[in-house]
Amino acid sequence: MKILAIAGSLREKSYNRGLVRAARALAPAGMEIIEADISDIPLYNGDDDGDTQPAPVLALAEKVKEADALLFATPEYNYSIPGVLKNAIDWMSRVPGGIFAGKPAAIMGASMGGMGTSRSQYHLRQVLVFLDVHPLNKPEVFVSAAHEKCDDNGDLQDEKTREMIGKQLEALKVWAERLGE
Repeated sequence: MKILAIAGSLREKSYNRGLVRAARALAPAGMEIIEADISDIPLYNGDDDGDTQPAPVLALAEKVKEADALLFATPEYNYSIPGVLKNAIDWMSRVPGGIFAGKPAAIMGASMGGMGTSRSQYHLRQVLVFLDVHPLNKPEVFVSAAHEKCDDNGDLQDEKTREMIGKQLEALKVWAERLGE
């Protein structure tokens, strides 16, 4: 099973990219997690839409198409989804063929605040519903006080959080298999 992980932060040492690295290490047997790079996705411009979509957009679209499921690791910026993540999703929604439709997905997120990206995750769920993505409902992974649970490189050190990520990945595997029947 191939999972495409998309972190909503461009910063190399971000806590959310650290969550993706942890997920890759914790993936259950039979699951491969591939990290998408959204750093080269240009700002959406309708003039570049249609037959002239930029190469980084088309490359990411191919990865979305090939994935059996999606894993989003989103920070929370101003109570919502980071602009770079929303921009990448907006571009993908413009690729012909509805490449998100029917895809299972899981959402996780880390922040230094006490709510652990709960607001951005709920906003992301709203966007995914419109795109006909099927988000996993439980278990949820909200990592609060991430600066206390990750090292200076953004790598997750907290064992309880690692256990929750493992449980979410197991549930995503079951969810993807169920939807793929």
